[in-house]
Amino acid sequence: MTSFASVTQLARIGSVVLALLAAAKVGAQTPAAAPADVASIDALVRASYDVMNGPAGQPRQWRRDSTFYMPAATFVAVRDDAGRVQATVMTPEEYRRTSFPRFERDGAYETEIGRHIERFGNVAQVRSVAAARRAADGPVQARYVNYFQLYWDGSRWWIAGMVWDAETATRPIPAAWVGRWDEGPRF
Repeated sequence: MTSFASVTQLARIGSVVLALLAAAKVGAQTPAAAPADVASIDALVRASYDVMNGPAGQPRQWRRDSTFYMPAATFVAVRDDAGRVQATVMTPEEYRRTSFPRFERDGAYETEIGRHIERFGNVAQVRSVAAARRAADGPVQARYVNYFQLYWDGSRWWIAGMVWDAETATRPIPAAWVGRWDEGPRF
């Protein structure tokens, strides 16, 4: 007969083994990131914009982009289509395959124009307000609010997911969010 203590001890050992296997899987599936890209929340958010930006005809940084996201990260692009809210759910790889060729063909510059960070322990959410242009000094084509969900694994930051929505004439981005750069309370 097995004692309760033995069962509890086996369960703990099993949990540790599963955690180690999951950590090994993350490392095995994701190319190594440049330490400077993932050392801080600020660095990771800036790098995620940097990889997609460039003039028409310039290849985007596919490999570098792939180092920012945990396996199974999810993107959700939300849009209002004639009064109906539509959500497109994709992986970062699906986003790169559908969007980067257009960015390379037409040119794309998405730059932050405001940011607010909320952090608790090893998790953070970043509200990043961005303006999209076709040329670095071109007119603004659209503005978005991007929410990044991040976590710290003890040695680097990871993007666990992103959700975004575009500004519309009937739903403008709050003026107080533009030009605001802050970090909320840290717990």
